[in-house]
Amino acid sequence: MKSTIRQVKFKAGLPLEIEVISIADTVSKHYETISNPHRAEFYHIFWVQKGTAEYLVDFAPVKVTAGSFLFVNKDRVQTFDCQHKHEGKLLLFTGSFFNKTAEDAKYLHSTILFNDFLDIPVIGVKTNASLQTIFGAIETELTKDNDSYHYDLLHNLLHNLLLLSERERRKQGFKELTKSADLDYTVLFRDLLAAQFKTLKSVSGYASQMNVSEKRLTAATTKTMDKSPKTIINERVMLEAKRLLIHTNRSIKEVGYDLGFEEPTNFIKYFRKHTEKTPIEFREAYFIR
Repeated sequence: MKSTIRQVKFKAGLPLEIEVISIADTVSKHYETISNPHRAEFYHIFWVQKGTAEYLVDFAPVKVTAGSFLFVNKDRVQTFDCQHKHEGKLLLFTGSFFNKTAEDAKYLHSTILFNDFLDIPVIGVKTNASLQTIFGAIETELTKDNDSYHYDLLHNLLHNLLLLSERERRKQGFKELTKSADLDYTVLFRDLLAAQFKTLKSVSGYASQMNVSEKRLTAATTKTMDKSPKTIINERVMLEAKRLLIHTNRSIKEVGYDLGFEEPTNFIKYFRKHTEKTPIEFREAYFIR
């Protein structure tokens, strides 16, 4: 076990930061990395075509059956299923590739396919010929020469794939988050929290940066997520604490310090309050279960 969670960068040397590879080839070539917890600095779309897989994304097992897409956001801690026999394709791309314009960046940031506030999306595509066709068109275009049309074609195909996938997810029972000021405040809070959760843990601190009252921020997150801002802050801190305790060999003191706790006792009290276990008890229980 290492002192940090392994960071995986996009494959160097490609003309564009997008590729389609077979799941079997990925397992064969990168088994040591992907069979262990890692953070990838790019987006994943798995298309399981045969068999059934169970991927692990931030401690949550995600079952993916044949004829399904799985979407995994960048920077999630994930572990590939290298045990269950399954076949399929994997589409990888970076924000740098997709974000041609400010509107592209806004879309990718807000899509229901890559949103850490929501469940990890798995959608069935067996009966959706359009999604299968566009995925195949991306794969085909990637075999073409990198001419003046290549980037635009790939970008447009990927955007259409994401839009159609969003539509399909809504058809398959996704509970819509209605566009509103409440949602806008929640998204802004999420972004601030992602950047500052290690150093700022007070609702007042985030509300101040957003130029709203604590009461207004609480109303927004309660309406959209059915959670208070304090609960969301605690969940984010605890997620990172569990990641570091389970996936690294760092000491309790080091984990606590990394998360902004100057004294180990304060971290231990905080962790026990939210799990009813000390960090050491949590780490030991995870490995003997």
